Amino acid sequence: MAEKASREEQVGFHKGALSTLAKEREEMMKILNIVEQLMQMHVKALKELGVDLVKEAEKSKRSGEKPIEDILR
Repeated sequence: MAEKASREEQVGFHKGALSTLAKEREEMMKILNIVEQLMQMHVKALKELGVDLVKEAEKSKRSGEKPIEDILR
């Protein structure tokens, strides 16, 4: 019969898991920030090209398409 892990082993396991997950969360935030920056670059480029994203979103709502603002969030 397998022995039950000691309290110290359990505590160590959970602390290790939290440490690993915190590092994973940091990396995910870095990726999210990069994606946000890229999206903002495209929004800026569209504005410079004269595309009104608010009008595009309203047009999408009227036609039943998914609104652009939902896609951009």
